[in-house]
Amino acid sequence: MADELAIKLSRRIQIEEGAEDPVAVDVPGHQNGSEDKPSTASADAELGALLMRREGLNEGLGEPCQPSMKVFNPYTEFKEFSRHQIRDMEKLFKTYDAGKDNYIDLMELKLMMEKLDAPQTHIGLKNMIKEVDEDLDNKLSFREFLLIFRKAAAGELAEDSGLRVLARLSEIDVSAEGVKGAKTFFEAKVKAINDSNRFEAEIRQEQEAKKKQAEEQKQRRAAFKDLQSAFK
Repeated sequence: MADELAIKLSRRIQIEEGAEDPVAVDVPGHQNGSEDKPSTASADAELGALLMRREGLNEGLGEPCQPSMKVFNPYTEFKEFSRHQIRDMEKLFKTYDAGKDNYIDLMELKLMMEKLDAPQTHIGLKNMIKEVDEDLDNKLSFREFLLIFRKAAAGELAEDSGLRVLARLSEIDVSAEGVKGAKTFFEAKVKAINDSNRFEAEIRQEQEAKKKQAEEQKQRRAAFKDLQSAFK
């Protein structure tokens, strides 16, 4: 009987995968009234587990999909913040990313809140992550970390929220350049234009600063060469 079950399970998996067409099966051991042959329990259990797993996946009960690895640009997605603010947030994020895996997990968040003199309970920490955990992986990516400050600036965090405490104690001021001011559609459109102009202005300033620095280095090298020539 066990041998018959193993064969049926094996054929059912092959039929579901399209490897075979569903046809009648002549089960060995049943021709001419012969008795079933014994089968190993391990083979039976393995085939049964494979079938159960496949049925579970078909019904949406399998393991959750891995989070998307799509790269995002924080400067374009979070235009309500200046480049300087985002760099400060990134620095804070990396400070507490002890594992250097680009995530802040439960224990790292626990350490972070303790360093900010605002320790949280285990349940409180889990609720903090849950509030912005869009991919449901029970840890914070940098994008989800930025969502904390977006929600804080928009006034979307409860007064007793651990995330509100985190944003308030992180020493990153998001109130002046946050999203509170856009109360109407037209105000939001104007703000989006202003954010875009500010973003471009910041890039130009950075480029000019780098250009000036390169020019100063070039001048220093030229002066040093002149000084060397004077002593030859």
